[in-house]
Amino acid sequence: MSALDLPGWKHVYSGKVRDLYRPADGPADRMLVVASDRVSAFDQVLDPGIPGKGELLTRLSLWWFAQLAGRDGGRPIPNHVLGLQPPAAVAARAMVVRELDMQPIECIVRGYLTGTGWAEYSENGTVCGIPLPTGLQNGDRLPEPIYTPAYKAPLGEHDENISFERSVELVGAETAAALRDASLEIYRRAAALAESKGLILADTKFEFGLDADGVLTLADEVLTSDSSRYWDAEAWRTGTTPAERMASYDKQIVRDWLAAAWDKTGTPPALPDDIVERTAAKYRELLETLAG
Repeated sequence: MSALDLPGWKHVYSGKVRDLYRPADGPADRMLVVASDRVSAFDQVLDPGIPGKGELLTRLSLWWFAQLAGRDGGRPIPNHVLGLQPPAAVAARAMVVRELDMQPIECIVRGYLTGTGWAEYSENGTVCGIPLPTGLQNGDRLPEPIYTPAYKAPLGEHDENISFERSVELVGAETAAALRDASLEIYRRAAALAESKGLILADTKFEFGLDADGVLTLADEVLTSDSSRYWDAEAWRTGTTPAERMASYDKQIVRDWLAAAWDKTGTPPALPDDIVERTAAKYRELLETLAG
């Protein structure tokens, strides 16, 4: 899905999933973020997209922004949503937001051992260089959530896992600490809310920016199927294999299929119809489970 011509807005950038616009003639401190149906894995945009994905991601992000603004009982977390009506052509999958000074850090929080973290732990007993207790199994809950930042690479390049010390070098000690502390707080609040709905939030990533007053502000998407791993809590408790325990509500279906079908060289293969359909169903199921 390519960027659209939208009256009153000028297209300025397309990422792996989102298209960004600025007002053609209006306030310069706002942007339009349009979620497409594109799907990415291993830093590659895949073909075809997932039908309806942009709308589902937007609805879930808006729901989570509202929870974290204080609806969940916690302190209000500032976010970039302005609450203005997007253009009709993209109203269901777009947000009008404040422009921020985006920080070059992907703020990743892991509460469970899985994915690349499990692979590293199996070899070294660490996740992103952080030592963990011995004896953990694939899918196990960590003693405490851990913060594992990454450097946000330009489109087409691989994001780079970095140490907290490296994040200090990139953004300064005060901002690095604020990013870490906010990420861990949001993860704990979101994980508790998800658990009340019968879900496990295994891991997730956040992005933040600074507003004109220097306030750290949650931005981009938040706690969606693209940025997070969700599992069924009952299956996790009762499953006897990693596949049963980590029954996924997100694009893990796509990751797993691509990992088996592609050697990560050249152009990724097209997604089969059944993978597309199963992934779309999981996106819908997650939204319904969380937000009703």
